[in-house]
Amino acid sequence: MGPVALHGGGEFLPGDEPFIDELLAVARRGTDDEAERPIRVVIIPTAAARGRPELAAGNGIAAFHRRADASGTRIDAQVGRIVDALSAADPSCAALIASADIVHFPGGDPDLIPAVLVGSAAGKALVDAHNRGAVIAGASAGAMALAEWSWTPNGGVAGLGLVRGVAVVPHYDDIRRLSWQVSLDGVAPDGLGYLGLDERTGVISNDGSWLVAGQGAAHWFARGSATPVIARHGERIARFS
Repeated sequence: MGPVALHGGGEFLPGDEPFIDELLAVARRGTDDEAERPIRVVIIPTAAARGRPELAAGNGIAAFHRRADASGTRIDAQVGRIVDALSAADPSCAALIASADIVHFPGGDPDLIPAVLVGSAAGKALVDAHNRGAVIAGASAGAMALAEWSWTPNGGVAGLGLVRGVAVVPHYDDIRRLSWQVSLDGVAPDGLGYLGLDERTGVISNDGSWLVAGQGAAHWFARGSATPVIARHGERIARFS
């Protein structure tokens, strides 16, 4: 399977360049056998469907092009406009995802990605792309959805399960002083740990560990632990367990 990337939010804004650069570098290493072709990037604004999905996707396309131009990397960046069950069933959207090297889910509402993708043609294409080696990335609500479990304003829901044993706490630099862990412990399934991610910061799975990229930090709370393992840009978290 390909790498998974989880991001704390503030995606595509100034200061997020290190994370995008690392996504492109990881994707390029995965396509060495076809080094002459562009890296295929697909931005899927499902989580922003109740808001402005075109803006979320457009911001992603522009950010990836800026970083690709800065590094001399060739990319083909497109939007997979999956915002409801009908678009998730669209064969052209599914084909776009299945051929991607990077699939990126920007933030929005945490309930939408599992509700729209699970059991759909787009959801199957995502699994196929991941199995083929594509990087699957999510920011804020997108990162929450890639994990085993997520919470929403209406309660907890199962995520897509690309990362087991984890619930993601995005925007962690804004909420670290709140009693979020006590609240989640009361509703989360047994066995989960919590990954707090600062904005403009993410982790990318690599060789069994997680590389931190960005201007903030990643905070890993193993299940039941009140003291996190903290890692910053260029450092690694050995595993989530």
